[in-house]
Amino acid sequence: MTAGPYSLSALFSDEQFELVAGDVVVGSCKSAGQHNFCSECFSWVYTKPAGLAGMVNIRTPLLDHAADFLPFAEFFRDDAIPGTECGAPLSFGSAPPVEEFLKLADSYAEWEHRPG
Repeated sequence: MTAGPYSLSALFSDEQFELVAGDVVVGSCKSAGQHNFCSECFSWVYTKPAGLAGMVNIRTPLLDHAADFLPFAEFFRDDAIPGTECGAPLSFGSAPPVEEFLKLADSYAEWEHRPG
């Protein structure tokens, strides 16, 4: 979505999210969820995913301490560009069902490499 072979993002609750600078516009992607883009350059900033009420998927490069967010799981590997890998311990050919996301959240909470 932003001129790279993959996009790095992190899922947060609505309560943990605050847009502190700039303005966003809602994109017209044909996928589920509300995709929000920078109103100046139209790069993807965050998404409110369909089926995950109260959650926000944020582009990690936009965070103050982005390097602290090591990849934990990668999705849509079936569509990946050959040779692109992020080193995440978990990998999925597509997006797992919503129920799996809840299990992934529990696994992530126990993961030793998550930011403190």
